[in-house]
Amino acid sequence: MTEMREIRALHTDTTVTVYQAYAPAIGLPAARDGRFPAVWKRDRMTWIKPSFLWMMYRCGWGAKQDQETVLAVEITRDGFDWALRNACVSHYSPGLHPDQAAWKRQLRQAAARVQWDPERDVQLNQLPYRSLQLGLAGEAARRYADEWTVSITDVTPLAHEIHALVRAGDTDAAARLLPHERVYPAGAELLAPLGGAA
Repeated sequence: MTEMREIRALHTDTTVTVYQAYAPAIGLPAARDGRFPAVWKRDRMTWIKPSFLWMMYRCGWGAKQDQETVLAVEITRDGFDWALRNACVSHYSPGLHPDQAAWKRQLRQAAARVQWDPERDVQLNQLPYRSLQLGLAGEAARRYADEWTVSITDVTPLAHEIHALVRAGDTDAAARLLPHERVYPAGAELLAPLGGAA
């Protein structure tokens, strides 16, 4: 059974893959060099998405302006877990915080933010369960760019290939090309404070 809020991702014993989309001026050098270029702003919040299809929904299969280059960024699991450990949900939730003031305090101090957005199918229709988006700011963004990143791959051709199959009505073939995302074993200690399921 799919939990309402759980992290599903392509991962190994040591790494987890997240997705971002950028203008070619950032995305192409990042993929070429395997690291984010100097023009990538390390002082701004950056959102990473373990769900390939949620990224496709967000960037329109790499067709939206300034999101034409879709990157698969493989980062260390230690880094990803650190971000979860130092995250706060981006919206107040009475079940997670004693009151709104406590949530605001935690949000101000947190290095990362969590949003749970509706997952998407291969046609980008909304599914009845949610997928993680992780916003990294300050120390988390710097660590992401300069310490956690293991590899950066341009997956724009894959996005376009899957989209072409979807447009042609061959959703089965499209689904077979999707990255193999499975439940990420974050555990209750990391996910419970974020409203997620272990």
